[in-house]
Amino acid sequence: MLKFVRIRIKKHFLIIVLAMAGLTGLCFTRAMDEQQWLLWSNKCLIQSYNTEGDAKLKKWELSITDNAFVRLRKTYVNGKQEYFSFHLHRFNDLDYLGTATVGTLQLKTMADDIIVQTYGDPKGDIDTMATSLNIQVKNMDADRLDSLRDALMYFKSKY
Repeated sequence: MLKFVRIRIKKHFLIIVLAMAGLTGLCFTRAMDEQQWLLWSNKCLIQSYNTEGDAKLKKWELSITDNAFVRLRKTYVNGKQEYFSFHLHRFNDLDYLGTATVGTLQLKTMADDIIVQTYGDPKGDIDTMATSLNIQVKNMDADRLDSLRDALMYFKSKY
């Protein structure tokens, strides 16, 4: 019985130490430099992008550039391409619709600031503007979402 209690105490102590380390890590994310924010936000977007909803998607590119542009390019098996782009100084806020497992990330701008272009579309090429960019994502828990918002706001304030 004594062994069980001792192991249980060690287990709880380890959980508390790990939790404190996680909280400490979150406190230090504010001190990240621009390159670290850029690397983290791109890693977050790439790992979270959900291609399962686009069965005809051949390839995709999603990134935040070093000059603070959000860019999404989708290429479909039929040759059609969709391209979305906006500068983060026009970023207003984000919304998330869904669960921690799967959902839609809505990046919103102040006005019609998002460039929307299609190429190779049988219905004709489109060149227009939008106020929000909907990105299908997976594994987006609240902490990750808050950190991504912090990164986007960081770049908004820089430019």
